[in-house]
Amino acid sequence: MMSMPKVVSEENGNMADEMALLVADVFEAAGALRRTGEAFAAAEGQTQARWQLMSAVSEEALTVSQAARRLGTARQGVQRVANDLTGARLAEFVPNPDHRTSPLLALTPEGRTTLHRITARAEAAHRVITAKLPEGDLAAARTLLQRLTEEVRDYAAGQKGEEGKDGEDGEGSE
Repeated sequence: MMSMPKVVSEENGNMADEMALLVADVFEAAGALRRTGEAFAAAEGQTQARWQLMSAVSEEALTVSQAARRLGTARQGVQRVANDLTGARLAEFVPNPDHRTSPLLALTPEGRTTLHRITARAEAAHRVITAKLPEGDLAAARTLLQRLTEEVRDYAAGQKGEEGKDGEDGEGSE
């Protein structure tokens, strides 16, 4: 049976309100960053999805499934983008010594050049965007978001565990 806190203090209620506002702010920031990223990629004839996948496989060749896990997206969508990249000769599938039927996606020299140009555009814009922010704020924000992400993942894992317990004896939750 899932245990829920019985009493919500005013302080916790305020924190819940702040959390809701933070979620809205994160979505708004993500949308603005996504639109800006699309513009950087489009300037080089690419999409943000292609840029993200090229970046994911830039350090080492990965299978489509590995790249999807790294990007946190569905394998089928990554497969489609991988096919687009190979069709444009920005990436290629190479043999995987660990698994004969799951080739690795690797950037071609043209893909590396394209990735470098998109990334250079983004870095230039990031310098302008962050120039007005107090030093240390970005690092503090990243640390907080990493901690928050960990807490959310822990909560979700706990919820999955609680759901499994509900079904074990055939009696649902009350």
